[in-house]
Amino acid sequence: MGFFTEIRKNVDLYILALPGLLFLLIFAYVPMSGHLLAFKKYQLANGIWGSPWVGFDNFKFFFQGHDWIQVTFNTLFLNGLFIIFSLLVSASIAIFLNEIRVKLFKKLAQSIIFLPYFISWLVVSLMVFAILNTGDGLLNKFLITMGLPEVAWFQKSGAWPAILTIIYVWKFAGYYSVIFLASITGISSDYYEAAQIDGASRFQQIIHITIPLLRPIIIMLALLGVGRIFYGDFGMIYGIVGDNGVLFSTTDVIDTYSFRALRQLGNFSMSAAVVFYQSIMGLICILVFNGLVRKIDKDSSLF
Repeated sequence: MGFFTEIRKNVDLYILALPGLLFLLIFAYVPMSGHLLAFKKYQLANGIWGSPWVGFDNFKFFFQGHDWIQVTFNTLFLNGLFIIFSLLVSASIAIFLNEIRVKLFKKLAQSIIFLPYFISWLVVSLMVFAILNTGDGLLNKFLITMGLPEVAWFQKSGAWPAILTIIYVWKFAGYYSVIFLASITGISSDYYEAAQIDGASRFQQIIHITIPLLRPIIIMLALLGVGRIFYGDFGMIYGIVGDNGVLFSTTDVIDTYSFRALRQLGNFSMSAAVVFYQSIMGLICILVFNGLVRKIDKDSSLF
């Protein structure tokens, strides 16, 4: 009875929320039925429901070898770097932008920093190739002018975690800085006025007021990032690295591995098994991390 009373009382608000709820249902919950493919021998003619059940047979090709360890480590390692450095850099950018007093320069700087977020990964991949390719790459030309030997960047797997991290931070730091900047502007000016009366410098105000009050939003964004830590950015990594097998040891993630398995083997069920493993591990990860946050600061947890 209480449920229908609530709907009747706030019907206008629920109507406004309806498009978002439908979008979430259609594109987030309905596709979860595709996980059934992981336990079936999918046959296109029979469809999902008509294909025979095979239990855990589809997981064997992934877990019998050592590839699953490598791609899982790469996924966690790269996403860990992305989360840590993107949050650090974007929070720093937001603090610096907040300290700018000339409004025109502040808006211009914010727009320039935010611009990379709108550039597609295809364009970014072309930019990266133009900078790093051997022979006429901009970076190698610079090294030659400095009297240093050119470097075959697309053959140095050890350098690519750092390269991908720099690219990710360059693209998303502006986007996250807007979120941090909104949080900073929401901080009451009374804190800063009291600090000024006590003789605190601007740097001391940032250290003792701004950063501590940003902790809840940092934790929330970190939790959201951890929730997808088992999902590699397929558009980024495949767009930039592609099928360069020399770099697979440090750049091959679960998403690119499952895509190649589908493309090379043509087996939807085996690829679905990899994605199902990815989803389960992501769920476990967010539950564990959220549990740790609840023990440290209950108000900062997601649930």
